[in-house]
Amino acid sequence: MSRIFGTDGIRGLANGLLTADLAMELSQAAAIILGHGHAKPGSRPRAVVARDGRASGEFIGAAVTAGLASSGVDVYDAGVIPTPAAAYLVADIDADFGVMISASHNPAPDNGIKFLAHGGKKLPDAMEDKIQEVYEKREFMRPTGDEVGRINRLSDAEDRYILHLVGAIPQRLDGLTVVLDCANGAASGASPDAFRDAGADIHVIGAQPDGLNINDGVGSTHLGPLKEAVLKHGADLGIAHDGDADRCLAVDHTGAEVDGDQIMCILALAMKDAGTLNQDTLVATVMSNLGLQLALEKHDIHLERAAVGDRYVLESMVANNYNLGGEQSGHVIMADYATTGDGLLTGLMLASRVAQTGMPLSELASVMTRMPQTMINVANVDKAAAKTHPQVLAAVTDTEERLNGKGRVLLRPSGTEPVVRVMVEAASHEEARHEAEALVKVVEHHLSLS
Repeated sequence: MSRIFGTDGIRGLANGLLTADLAMELSQAAAIILGHGHAKPGSRPRAVVARDGRASGEFIGAAVTAGLASSGVDVYDAGVIPTPAAAYLVADIDADFGVMISASHNPAPDNGIKFLAHGGKKLPDAMEDKIQEVYEKREFMRPTGDEVGRINRLSDAEDRYILHLVGAIPQRLDGLTVVLDCANGAASGASPDAFRDAGADIHVIGAQPDGLNINDGVGSTHLGPLKEAVLKHGADLGIAHDGDADRCLAVDHTGAEVDGDQIMCILALAMKDAGTLNQDTLVATVMSNLGLQLALEKHDIHLERAAVGDRYVLESMVANNYNLGGEQSGHVIMADYATTGDGLLTGLMLASRVAQTGMPLSELASVMTRMPQTMINVANVDKAAAKTHPQVLAAVTDTEERLNGKGRVLLRPSGTEPVVRVMVEAASHEEARHEAEALVKVVEHHLSLS
């Protein structure tokens, strides 16, 4: 059987790929690997289960809960909360593991399952493989009597999380006007409450979830409504979440977008000023713009690059004791306060920096200039040869020499398709496109499968 876990858990069409049977049996497997393998002797394992507001989350959540309880795990049902809230609660109540049911920024028909290890951390590939091995062999536990798990409602889940968030920010938000776009998702309750408790005057859009409208024309993948609302209300800034609120993008008072790279740059500079940026290092992925690296270098901050995916960012952070990292898409991990990307924490910290400095977000973001970037997907090619074929490597070297340190080249094989992504950054859009198109021709000529 092929690997069923992707870069961020299991995700797909609810009742298509992701059925109730799959959810229940994977949970039974996870109960063994994450629960009974780690629980204190003489006690039942404990797990936090949470979900975003998708309609399918109701039956998938029921299946997950049934699978865990039937395997002798006590379930703490946190209801509809953000993914980072679930991760926080796993650590806060000292649960053995957690389960988040969400498809993040995907449309409403999709759903997903993310397992969280003890402490609220994402699972390494090896641990997911162990869960899949048990799932394939159907070697489940079926306790009886007083050994079956119990199901408890974690009624103060959101309150615990909000109290944690507001306590983390270095400066309250009194006097700031903020527009929040909650993507009709899991942040619809928590984000407005957190910003309000932190002192901001807020306006909220995308906070009327009905189970089917998550990410539908709103949120971090559709910034138009947020821009309009910021201008309409004369707000200082706008914050956009995705469906499960583990990411954050922003809009300044002029309606201009502030992406994940700019947010990370602002936070890195703030932490260096405060003396809290471990080893003066930020971890980002190979997709982060060269402009981020150049801006950080001016302030003697090192940029460490990881593979695409916030889990690989986190692996680098943990291995090297770094405490700030993230992705261009807005997944930002602040390890002093969270074990995963947290869109609410990121938004609060960004707004707090505006309040702390008295500078508009536009000015804070201007410290970084985004280099023009072109990305072209080349289909039906031997992606495995993209980083070994001598002619392709020679073409990449030639391109880098022409850019002369004022640009960047990246060939990245797709994880799921016979596709190579060709990315070039340069001093101008015209140069970036010209060089990318030239590389595409080389890749097509030498790596074509047809």
